[in-house]
Amino acid sequence: MSGIIIHSIPGSPFGRAALLTLEEKGASYRFGMVAPGTLREQQHLARHPFGRVPVLQHDDFQLYEAQAILRYVDRALPGPALTPAQPRAAARMDQLMNINDWYLFQGVANVIAFQRVVGPRLLGLIPDEAAIAAAMPKGCAVFEELSHLLADQPYFTGDSISLADLLLAPQLDFLCDTPEWTVLADGRENLPTWLDRMKQRSSMQATTWERVAAMAQGSRNSHVSARRERDSNGLAASIPAPQAGR
Repeated sequence: MSGIIIHSIPGSPFGRAALLTLEEKGASYRFGMVAPGTLREQQHLARHPFGRVPVLQHDDFQLYEAQAILRYVDRALPGPALTPAQPRAAARMDQLMNINDWYLFQGVANVIAFQRVVGPRLLGLIPDEAAIAAAMPKGCAVFEELSHLLADQPYFTGDSISLADLLLAPQLDFLCDTPEWTVLADGRENLPTWLDRMKQRSSMQATTWERVAAMAQGSRNSHVSARRERDSNGLAASIPAPQAGR
């Protein structure tokens, strides 16, 4: 399958989740740069009537809402399955994805990460310490539940990575760069361990803010996922070079 474009903003955690899923599937795609100040302009509203990111474009099919995009990519593209086969594990994945959207992002990451990272970096804003302090009780409650659900598993739904991990990782990766991370992760050591495990994956390394910003500079060119590039290099290495004179 071809012709995949992710329209997003470098640094967007939801946009990164879509890119992570494509990377894990080994898909080629293009990054369609959306400038932060253009979300309400007609060109982007034609893609997303509510003026948000990401938006997936796959040939003549267009889709917005991060969870829908992640599920579509997993169903439509070849590669490792990112949804557990067991009904209970799949239900847990769905639960965690909604925890991400409704409790981790809303009122926690969208406050703390914005005040500490996005606002200062992109807009030159001074962090609102009162807003950050007000978000911390909910943040600690969310981290406590995530730690409980992760328990001693390597990934949130068991031994294999799922869409839940790919949606949660960009949010926690943002938060780990803030002073609040020390408090949020205190007594919940399995979460930093899980995040370190996620950061070791080629998909996470290929979709850092810096890498996506560089991708946006060359957004007219297709991006080959790190997994596909690695597989291709391995295949090339396994083919003997032709002998001279033969």
